[in-house]
Amino acid sequence: MNASPSLVSRGTRAVLLGACLAVAPLGMAQAQDDTTEVRFSVPPWPGVTVKTELAAQLLETLGYTPQQEQLGTTITYQALNENELDAFLAGWLPAQQGMYDTAMEKGTLVDLGNNVDGARIGFAVPRYVAEAGVTSAEDLDTPENAERFGRTVYSIETGTGMSEQLNAGVDSDTYGLGDWELSETSTPGMLGAADSAINNQEWIVFAGWTPHWMNIKYDLAYLDDPKDLWGEDGGRSDVRTLVTKEFSEAHPNATKLLDQLDFTADDQSDMIRRYDQDEMPKDEAAIAWMRDNADKVEGFLDGVTTRDGEPAWPVVQKAFDL
Repeated sequence: MNASPSLVSRGTRAVLLGACLAVAPLGMAQAQDDTTEVRFSVPPWPGVTVKTELAAQLLETLGYTPQQEQLGTTITYQALNENELDAFLAGWLPAQQGMYDTAMEKGTLVDLGNNVDGARIGFAVPRYVAEAGVTSAEDLDTPENAERFGRTVYSIETGTGMSEQLNAGVDSDTYGLGDWELSETSTPGMLGAADSAINNQEWIVFAGWTPHWMNIKYDLAYLDDPKDLWGEDGGRSDVRTLVTKEFSEAHPNATKLLDQLDFTADDQSDMIRRYDQDEMPKDEAAIAWMRDNADKVEGFLDGVTTRDGEPAWPVVQKAFDL
């Protein structure tokens, strides 16, 4: 999905930010940069948990004081708008489009762009279901298929952007789902149901996404979505890094680091596997990924410094034995 036309490009934004800081009184710029706090919102999703932990460890090594708070997306956007948080690495679009648009209209946030390439959201089924002929969401509500699915779509917790999209589809009877049941629990609850069904070769349809370890552990197929229930281009998504305007102006160096975080869907799926499947603590999972991907970490730190003005990469390389 292309960035909103109302957003300036990353390069233009950097020039404008630099110009604003250049004309600000020196005393003001220094006073704004006195705080070392970086307050992250971390929804209870394994991918953003490890990704945010990685960012926090890098920032702490550079002299910042990161804080992480587990919050849902609705509360996150409200807190960002009120400057009660600084950064959010999980602005999943278009799943959160309504919340995102409302927040951006207030002019309090800066969108640093997509931090995951290859993300996608949509109806997922086991491969054997697709091979039996269910390849599109339009195949779900045929009498025979609906019965085999138990007229149920499994999903994650209510109040998420994904839940809102799916509920909107049911409310509008998209793909004939108006009389289907939504089983909305949590990510572990949904995947527990999927695991049981797959082990028994039963039919199940659920709200899937990548990056996630589910795409490594299970042989899944994503259904075509001709009516764009999950958004344009087959549910392909951006995962945006959002910071407050106040934070970006006070901390251009930290903002530069967050701006340069860029992962593939496979990168993040690997992080999720370490944390969620291998049960590594989030700090160990983040460090293990950095050690296996030192070249990417060096790229994240290009042009970034410690708070004392030293080049960031040598300091991080030594701290984490990269």
